[in-house]
Amino acid sequence: MQGRRQFLAGMLAAGLTPKPTWADVGSPAFLSAAAISDGSYVLCGLNADLQVRFQVPLPARGHAAASHPIRPEAVAFARRPGTFAVVIDCLTGAQKAILHAPKGRHFYGHGVFSADGGLLFTTENDFEAGQGRIGVWDARNGYQRVDEWRSGGIGPHDIKRLPNTDTLVVANGGIDTHPDTGRTKLNIATMAPNLSYIEDGKQLEVARLEPTLRKSSIRHLAVNHNGSVAFGMQWQGDIPAPALVGVHKRGVDIHLMRAGPNQTRAMRGYIGSVAFSKDGKTIAATSPRGGLLQIFETINQELIASVPIADVSGVSMLNDTFVASSGGGILINLADNNNANVAQSNFAWDNHLVSLQM
Repeated sequence: MQGRRQFLAGMLAAGLTPKPTWADVGSPAFLSAAAISDGSYVLCGLNADLQVRFQVPLPARGHAAASHPIRPEAVAFARRPGTFAVVIDCLTGAQKAILHAPKGRHFYGHGVFSADGGLLFTTENDFEAGQGRIGVWDARNGYQRVDEWRSGGIGPHDIKRLPNTDTLVVANGGIDTHPDTGRTKLNIATMAPNLSYIEDGKQLEVARLEPTLRKSSIRHLAVNHNGSVAFGMQWQGDIPAPALVGVHKRGVDIHLMRAGPNQTRAMRGYIGSVAFSKDGKTIAATSPRGGLLQIFETINQELIASVPIADVSGVSMLNDTFVASSGGGILINLADNNNANVAQSNFAWDNHLVSLQM
């Protein structure tokens, strides 16, 4: 694999081959940031058999990544409140660019490309104003910053693009933070989380939780083929969380997934990642704090399964099943009952397992 990558990179540099695609790096199924045994950090590409196809170094701990829709290129984001993002050529392992958050901003660890791959959108904190921003970067011209938009709320975390459009959906978590106080939450009493739909800088729609749920910080998103948005929340209240997973589609009210009090409490108020099944009939949600992965049926909006996995956080779809990753170095295909665990002892997987299934 390494020889093929070097050969293609040399031919490309000489102008003798077509532009490379993800197939030229082994058609990885997922991207994930990780820590390795020597204490350094990497971004990895994983194939459908959950084997590492490539790994490239990161300057510090990563969080999530954005994959270019056409070329084998990824943007790895620093963990909040990081101020860098690294653009990586996954064919050569070369660092193509570093994005630096503008003065008075920091990244929230997530981003997404436009449908044609020409623009990258990043979630950011304007921490002096206490407002969320969407950074706009020109991926065709060295990732120059060309614009910024209001995110529609405070504390934008995850960001996705609705299928076959350039409409963005933003998880505004509602929590104000400032680098001077680290990750301290400054406005719990006045939180106002929402989902904001944005296109070309204009807010098209906003979906809000009912007032009794305003301490449910909306953090992580998944989008299915029909434009429905699953979201995972992190509860900031003093009483047990009423619910931690919901779903929304433009023009329709938010619906929350139901589980018994003990089942919800077992997630310890914290969802690390969410994913839709391919058919959109189920949603998987992880809790590293609770050591659980829960699966909800979207039609009845009820919990149908709970799977104990220590320190589980990343989850994604693979064909007709879910795959999960853990900080303990375990990758799990939930469809494989006989050989579910694939140990990667040198990798402590970070929060997200980013699907490359287009």
